[in-house]
Parts: sequence; structure tokens; C-alpha cells
Amino acid sequence: MREKFTCRDCESITQPPAPFHPIARGRAGPWLLSTILCDKFLQHLPLNRQSDAFAREGIDLDTSTLADWVGACTATLAPLTTLIRAHVLAAQRLHADDTTVPVLAKGRTVTGRLWNYVRDDGPFGGPAPPAVWFRYSRDRKGEHPTDHLTGWTGILQSDAYAGYNTLAKPGRQPAPVVSAGCWAHGRRGLFKIAEKDKAPLAIEAVGRIDTIFEAERAINGTTAAHRLTVRQESIAPLVTGLFDWMRECCRRMSTKNPVAHAMNYFLRRADTFTRFLTDGRICLSNNAAERALRGIALGRKAWLFAGSDRGGERAAAMYSLIVTARLNDVDPHAWLADVLARINDIPNPRLHELLPWHWKAHQQVHNTIAA
Repeated sequence: MREKFTCRDCESITQPPAPFHPIARGRAGPWLLSTILCDKFLQHLPLNRQSDAFAREGIDLDTSTLADWVGACTATLAPLTTLIRAHVLAAQRLHADDTTVPVLAKGRTVTGRLWNYVRDDGPFGGPAPPAVWFRYSRDRKGEHPTDHLTGWTGILQSDAYAGYNTLAKPGRQPAPVVSAGCWAHGRRGLFKIAEKDKAPLAIEAVGRIDTIFEAERAINGTTAAHRLTVRQESIAPLVTGLFDWMRECCRRMSTKNPVAHAMNYFLRRADTFTRFLTDGRICLSNNAAERALRGIALGRKAWLFAGSDRGGERAAAMYSLIVTARLNDVDPHAWLADVLARINDIPNPRLHELLPWHWKAHQQVHNTIAA
């Protein structure tokens, strides 16, 4: 209710503006909606369990109502998801990875995919804030990353999934993507053999790779030029020695030997694995993308499956927002509550102020003034 007030002197009538609701004609406030979103996508609590928890408190909120609210919030926050996408695709180097997401389909589940593209310039001293953009697809066809990265060119760090190969083909417009391999993926195969079978060659290979990682840690966060200088002086000889030793070992082993197979993972892709020696922006591993997917991998055990393709698309949008907030050391709960309370009242040219890194800077200034 909005009371009207009249002035006896000038006979004018005033009335306060209608209060803003995050959802049109909805009764849920921004903090409640933020709690539901964070419980679902950050704490991995499915909506049916949230409904049961509300019922224990005497609050009747059906699962379908909560689902409608999640959908409405995703639509409301869509402009921010678009801004995050633009920020990610403005990077010169991206980390890419994907993970499975079971999707309910006519009484059974099919295996969908959540793809993520991470911008993290921190390892080479870049000033741009980190961000991640998620996409959903019903399958793992190579056409999906090709579609996601249409119009983008730069350095793509990923595993050896063949679906990324189309991006690096000559003649691609605006230019072929430069592929960079992930040493953590290659090390993993050798480490499993060393841990399980205690194979001497696998143990030595892991030790040599760990030496390279140790040398790389010392230059993490420095400028690209400094990283490149150190790599060419100190790390390149280690890499050359490792590859020469692997080739010699493989010549003396059967191709069916598990150790030879793990070593050939490096040798067949020597150009992508050694590319970091010629560009200081490239990281040694693709762990930035794997870290961004960690919450989804944990959450699958709780929520079991996405209810539909639309649910998968909503999840991709919300993970883009929540994981980006966490990458920038922003509390997703407080940030989403504030954004949901303000986003429909803020002009389009100022929407970027709601992005996590700008929001964080504003909050720090506000807290300093208040103190």
C-alpha cells in the first residue's frame, strides 16, 4: 500500500513510488531468492530438499514455485551473463574444459555437457579480473566449442579433446586458434601408473615433470616477458631433456606398454606441450578450467540430474555468475541479493557496475567511508 499525501497550502498530491520486486508480481525478496540460488548452485541443495526444509519451518513453498523463481532470476540476471561472456571472449588466452551433466529425458537420463571458458590473466600479471562463462549442450560433439568461440581467436588451453581441433584449422576466420597443451593432464596418466604399479620409468617421468612445475611456480604471477626469459634460460633445457629421454624410452618398449602409451600422450603433441616456452602468457596446465568445474563435479552427487535442457541452460547461466563471483573473492550470496534488488532499476549503460569486480570495489569504498 502506498499512502497519498496532500498539501493544504499548494493542494499538491504526492505518493511514494511503487516498491521494486525482483520478480514481477512476486512475493519473494532479493535475499530469499539469493539464498535459494546459492543453496542450489553453490551448496548443491536440490529444490525439492529446499522445499522440504521450508516446510519444516511452516513455510509452504512447492518445488515448482522454487523452480519458477530460479527461472525468473535467470532471466533477470541475463544481462550480467552477457557482460561476463563479452569479458571472457575479450581475452587473448582462454582455458577450456567440460564435464558431464545427467539430463532427464522421457523417463531416463542422457549425458549432457557443461562447457566452461575461463579468463585468468593473473598468472602472467594481467590486470583484467578473472571470469568464467559456462555453456550447456545435450552432447559432446565438436561443433559446440566451435559455435561457442565463433569470432574469437587467441590461445586456447585445453586437454587433448579432438573437438577443439576445428578451431585450430588453417583458414578459420578471423584466424586459427593457437592450441596449448595441459601438462597436468599428461602427468596424470604417468602418475597413476607410478602410484599403482610402481613402474620405475613412470616414477622417473613424474619426477622430471615435477621439476618443471617447481621451476614454473617461481615465475607465477610475473609479467609475460619475464616468464618467457626464465623459461628459455632455465625451463627449456628441462623440457628438451624430458622429451629426448621419453623418445629413447619408447624406442625400447612395446607400444602396448602402459608407460609408453602415457609418454606418447606427450610425444604425439610435442608442439602444443612446448608452446609455453615461446609465449609467456601460456600456463603450464589447464587447472584454472578444472577448478571452475569442481563445484559441478561435487554437486552431481547431490542433485543427480538436470530436469531438462532448459534446466541445463539455467544452470550454465547461474554457474557463470556464481563461479565468477568466487573467482573475484566476492560473496555470491550478498552480491546476488544486492544485484537482484537493483538490476531492474539501473540504466543499461551502467549495468557493468554490477559485475562482481566493480561491485567489490564499490563496496570497499563504501565501507572505507562508513569507517
